[in-house]
Amino acid sequence: MLRKFGVLVLFFIILAPSVFAFGKDTRSRELKYKYQVQKEDAKNDMEGKILNLIPSGYMTVDEYEKMSEYKDKSNLEIQIPKFQTPSDFKYVPKPTYRIVKYNDPPGTVELSLGKQLYLKHLINAQGIVSPDYNMLVYPAVYYYTDSASVACDLFVIPLDSEGTNLNKILKANTAKKIPEPILSTDKSIDNYASFRTLTPVDFSVDGSKLLVKQKIGSREDGIWETSVFIYDFNNKVSYDLSEVRDAIVYFWQEYMDVNLDDKRWDIYPVGFDKNDAERIIVQGFAFTGEKPVFLGTWSVDWKGNQSRLITFNNDIKPVVSINGYKVIQDGVEPYEVAAIDEKIQKTESKQVRKNFKQQKKDAVKLIKEEYQYTIKGLKDDFKDDYRDYKKLRSLKGSTEDAQLQAAYKKYLIDQTNKDIQRGEKLIEKRKKDIEKIDNKIEKLYQQTGETSETAPVVEEEKDFTGQ
Repeated sequence: MLRKFGVLVLFFIILAPSVFAFGKDTRSRELKYKYQVQKEDAKNDMEGKILNLIPSGYMTVDEYEKMSEYKDKSNLEIQIPKFQTPSDFKYVPKPTYRIVKYNDPPGTVELSLGKQLYLKHLINAQGIVSPDYNMLVYPAVYYYTDSASVACDLFVIPLDSEGTNLNKILKANTAKKIPEPILSTDKSIDNYASFRTLTPVDFSVDGSKLLVKQKIGSREDGIWETSVFIYDFNNKVSYDLSEVRDAIVYFWQEYMDVNLDDKRWDIYPVGFDKNDAERIIVQGFAFTGEKPVFLGTWSVDWKGNQSRLITFNNDIKPVVSINGYKVIQDGVEPYEVAAIDEKIQKTESKQVRKNFKQQKKDAVKLIKEEYQYTIKGLKDDFKDDYRDYKKLRSLKGSTEDAQLQAAYKKYLIDQTNKDIQRGEKLIEKRKKDIEKIDNKIEKLYQQTGETSETAPVVEEEKDFTGQ
């Protein structure tokens, strides 16, 4: 095999023979220095691997950049959040959860802007789960301190396909959300203390559409207007149902001689009509005195067409389908259950710590074995380089410059063939060793009455770093 520096030294000597007087000691020291540097690098690499078996802040720039590479969050494995017990408490009741209907009673779902929004400037509000438990839609609400205004986006989190429905919802995490929101409010901050929020009302029966209400107003003088939207998941497009507002204004102006544009009034979406899944039911109220005036129950096509008056009787409750779900706290675990869980966790933690120590010990042993193998390879390369260098010196003393290149090339070819033959002999020796081990294993199988085909397969465990 042509060595790394052999040909380079050859041409250096041919081009500058006058320098060769200093080459004997200089070249020897150079080879030895290169060997020592490579050993030191291998040692540092080995120590770095051991140090970073548990990731720490001690790393090279290359290691940092590798760890900083973008990772697809959609492939992250999310665990169900665990209730953290304070260390100074012996027993703290752990909450239990259950799934309930989201839009129940119909039309009562509201988005509450609490103090946490003004402290954190971002909150994720209550989400709604689709009827088939395939996705969760939630509002992300933003607070802008410059104008004290509020804006909102509506995001979708795909749920896992495996596990119980409750576990799938509890494992929903914003890390797996689809980056682009399906609906967004205007985020301008030109109106002081204004707010624009989006609240999911309900899914359609088949889960292909989502009814959403947008509230626009001010924290100083209340809600200005409620708008209604439908998002179609099949076509990934939204529809503005403002036509129903225009229909209510037109009806009261044409038939009741009341100009609602001069009044303070609003609509409240109730849900999808149970008798006609293609239509949305809304109710209207005017706030002109002490008691709100009922403006009627109306329905509109899910694309915002064909508004119809259903009734003026407020006592007749609209019949809507209730399709979406949410999770609520149902109670707390009994003390006996919590005590048993604590005992099991202690046992599991003890075994986990034991496995962790053993896995770390095995990992350190493997790293050191790799280091020894690397050092052996560096040592062999150093010996070969020094051997070739001494041969080159001997040729220089007995051969003219014109014949030096051919003689040294012939030496390298012969030496390479010898190295290949030595390598082949080593491979044959390793094959014989493997055959001996296989024969021993087969004899053990025969003694136990098993064969290599019927012997149980041991699955490979992950190491303690989770790799």
